[in-house]
Amino acid sequence: MRLWRSVVGKLWVTILLLVSFVLFILTILLLEFFQNYHVDEVKKELTNTAEKVARVVENHKDLDLGMELGKEIIDEPVNILIVLDNDKTVYSDDSKGIHREIQNLIMKDKELQRVSDKKTIKKEFELSPDSSDNRYENIIVVGTPLHLDDRDGSVYLYQSLGVIKDTTRQTTRLILLAAGIAIILTTIFAFFLSTRITAPLRKMREAAFEVAKGKFDTKVPILTKDEIGELATGFNQMGRQLKFHINALSQEKEQLSSILSSMADGVITFNRDGTILITNPPADRFLQQWYYEQSDMGDEPIPTSVRQLLQNVVVTETEQTGEISLQGRSYVVIVSPLYNNNTIRGAVVVVRDMTEERRLDKLRKDFIANVSHELRTPISMLQGYSEAIVDDIAESEEEKKEIARIIYDESLRMGRLVNDLLDLARMEAGHIRLNKDSVPIKRFMERVTNKFLGPARDNSVSIYFMSNVDKDREMIMDPDRIEQVLTNLIDNAVRHTPEDGTVTVSLTEEKGGFLFHVKDTGSGIPEEDIPFVFERFYKADKARTRGKSGTGLGLAIAKNIVEAHKGHIQVHSKLKHGTTFTFFLPFQPEIDE
Repeated sequence: MRLWRSVVGKLWVTILLLVSFVLFILTILLLEFFQNYHVDEVKKELTNTAEKVARVVENHKDLDLGMELGKEIIDEPVNILIVLDNDKTVYSDDSKGIHREIQNLIMKDKELQRVSDKKTIKKEFELSPDSSDNRYENIIVVGTPLHLDDRDGSVYLYQSLGVIKDTTRQTTRLILLAAGIAIILTTIFAFFLSTRITAPLRKMREAAFEVAKGKFDTKVPILTKDEIGELATGFNQMGRQLKFHINALSQEKEQLSSILSSMADGVITFNRDGTILITNPPADRFLQQWYYEQSDMGDEPIPTSVRQLLQNVVVTETEQTGEISLQGRSYVVIVSPLYNNNTIRGAVVVVRDMTEERRLDKLRKDFIANVSHELRTPISMLQGYSEAIVDDIAESEEEKKEIARIIYDESLRMGRLVNDLLDLARMEAGHIRLNKDSVPIKRFMERVTNKFLGPARDNSVSIYFMSNVDKDREMIMDPDRIEQVLTNLIDNAVRHTPEDGTVTVSLTEEKGGFLFHVKDTGSGIPEEDIPFVFERFYKADKARTRGKSGTGLGLAIAKNIVEAHKGHIQVHSKLKHGTTFTFFLPFQPEIDE
């Protein structure tokens, strides 16, 4: 069944049917030709014989003798009939069984009755209507004029066509045999030819399937130099070009994929109807945040604002921009149209995470506001007390000294603020310089702690130092910077601990470094403020007086100093239970001599 559907089968059957049709028509024509040829030969032979009989009868005055001689001329299965017009005398060969029916047909036929006036007449009779399909049952009649001395007449010879039946049958058998042999040879030749022609086509079909599977190195052997060979050459060239273009497209796709994957901004490609086509990892995170925030409240695949921007792009054919907030993050969405010739086929959405920029902008504004706020009070005081001196408001010398002392204190405070800002700026820029030295760490901690015995006593606060480190244990660090950190932490602890409270400073050696603790029993820090205690100008106690609160930069500076020593600092606090600051300093490498 598969053969008939193939090119081989179709070509084979086509050639076979074409040759069979031609042979069928040729056989019909040959059979008709040979049948007519044999009939014509019979007519010609009967005509010659009839003319001979007429001449013999005409040359003998004795009619009976002429008749006898004429009968001798004809052979089986020819029959003779002689008719004389003047007396309608009929002479026939009764010994040969001439049928009366045939003689009646001859006598009644008007055309044959005019033989004496014309030349020889040949005619074919059908004995019965049923014999019309079989010509071999017909009768051939040939009539020729007969001229005697005293009368005229006609000589009729007739013969059944059955005598040529065997001859025609032999001829038909030979023609059919030749046609059969021709069909067999044609079948073999057609199969061989179709197989030979289609063999390269089958190889090209197999190669095409291999190319469809992605094997672009597949080649078709070139066996001939005809059109099929040229087709094979074209197929191989097509395979090479296809491989080249596929590789180019793959490289461009990989390059585009790499670019999209490495982009910090999210990229989403939409179809015209809003279907998502392509996304990169930042866009996937953006969509995941949308799905998480949407939860079970709806089934929108993209945020409503983004869909609205997409619809505006399709309608206006211009770029659209909007902002959206998801999970506490701020995004800027830029939607640009994608064209297919002159028609918009979709849009590309660029999602830019602006959270850090917004945070930095807020920090900048807060920094300016905080610095302005911190400087406003001392500047106002300097301005006010300076005006008091200029206007001679202070009457006594003591009042003038008091005003001068306030101006001096405020100028020192402004100086500390500016210095702290400069130090913090240098530290955050990575320009901090550490003057490292080998320091006995326990004695160092005792000395720093003892500095606050006086202030602690003034505030009715007890301060203690605890350590399990050997007295001679040394550590490489910048002692001035670490003292600055400890001073800030202990000073904050003393100032924020109420009367009869306790401040504990401890030192322990851990694996890889030393762990420093500054613990107080003060009011503590609210839980929501803990993540921000190391930011600039942060003050947990908003109600503290400005004289005691400092600049709000100490903890930010302390964090930068600790991190410059490759350490880390953290805080634990609970309202009304106190606060504990802890920082870890790893062992430092030896100082270069």
